[in-house]
Amino acid sequence: MRKKIKNYSGRDFSKSRGKDKLNKKRRSNLMSKIRSKGTRFELDFVKALKRKTKIKFKKNVLSIKGKPDIVFERQRICVFLDSDFWHGWQYPRWEHLLKDEFWRTKIRNNRRRDARFTRYLRRRGWTVIRFWEHNLKGNRINRSVGALLRVLSS
Repeated sequence: MRKKIKNYSGRDFSKSRGKDKLNKKRRSNLMSKIRSKGTRFELDFVKALKRKTKIKFKKNVLSIKGKPDIVFERQRICVFLDSDFWHGWQYPRWEHLLKDEFWRTKIRNNRRRDARFTRYLRRRGWTVIRFWEHNLKGNRINRSVGALLRVLSS
């Protein structure tokens, strides 16, 4: 009988971590290609948002603490599009699968930083909205854009 897995990706988070299939040089090369902006789910979200609204927004605003992915300045709304891995979606479920303490510390610190910036911006009158990567794939992207539009119209 097959074990039922209850998560969006169909991955079994209960298993232990095996040996890396890539050597150190190839893994390093692969990891160096991961970017923090212009990701596929970010581009798809922006494209869907532009289709649904004419409200002006800026992308990747460096002048606002936390560097939000999308900013509606007049409405004072910051939108963060968080990668499931780098921002630690359901992190306690898969923390034990990480290879070494470096990655555990990195993701823990990312989660703390996200919470700190969210608090900082909210205290200064911004509405902060965070979407997880898995909510921006397939048909779910339209639900996320709809949720953002409801906040913008209120």
